[in-house]
Amino acid sequence: MEPSHSSLPIGVFDSGLGGLTVLRALKMKLPKESFLYLGDVARLPYGTKSQAVVRDYARQCLSFLLAQQVKAVVIACNTASAMALDVLDKESPVPVFGVIGPGARSAIGATQIKSVLVLGTGSTVRSEAYQRAFAILAPDIRLEARACPLLVSLAEEGWFDHPITRQVIEHYVSDVDWSRFDTVLLGCTHFPLLEPSFRRVLPASVQIAHGANLLAQDLKDCLAERNLQASESIPGSVKLFTTDRVGAGLALLGDWLSTTSEAQVVHFGP
Repeated sequence: MEPSHSSLPIGVFDSGLGGLTVLRALKMKLPKESFLYLGDVARLPYGTKSQAVVRDYARQCLSFLLAQQVKAVVIACNTASAMALDVLDKESPVPVFGVIGPGARSAIGATQIKSVLVLGTGSTVRSEAYQRAFAILAPDIRLEARACPLLVSLAEEGWFDHPITRQVIEHYVSDVDWSRFDTVLLGCTHFPLLEPSFRRVLPASVQIAHGANLLAQDLKDCLAERNLQASESIPGSVKLFTTDRVGAGLALLGDWLSTTSEAQVVHFGP
């Protein structure tokens, strides 16, 4: 890609609003860049669907963002990263980034006893993407992964610090022997929205890890290597797109992001 493309925005997509946790980290690390965010809320959740379906959805999200002329794409979804990054990376004319590798690296940096509990969607856990990442990056770390599917809906509802959210988390980790783990990796980009609830439930000694900050650094490094950094002296813009109307969660996240809480609704297919 030519240096003249440096003024183009960066595309980000997720199955819903959880990827805004990644967008926030990207904005903080790359304040001069502009972003287009696509939340595929009409087909949420991805975490219960097959690889073939997730790949089809991810391809459509990629195509939409490429049509808007972006210079890079971030898959801000663990399930789509686990099931479709390899395909999108081969098919995309611009760099594509996923969240699995950065998430694994964040947990590796956090754990002191080399033992990590990954919490994610059913599809992410079944894909064993984190197991493969840890096997490459740190094969000596003991890893256990658990599916927590209800938490995605609670995050979309905006119940970030809510008694029901805490009860659901308690249910999913009720039988965990915390003497065996010192780090929990939030393996779904929706889950960092619920960090206040996680913090109330998990032992104080347990570290909470997620990879948004490391992913943002990876993207920054890539743009620098390709001479694609935005050169404007003013902060970049953010445009939000969704594939259906959204509820209260987006308004809450708009305040959290310090940006507009409105999103343009787009549709794929008939």
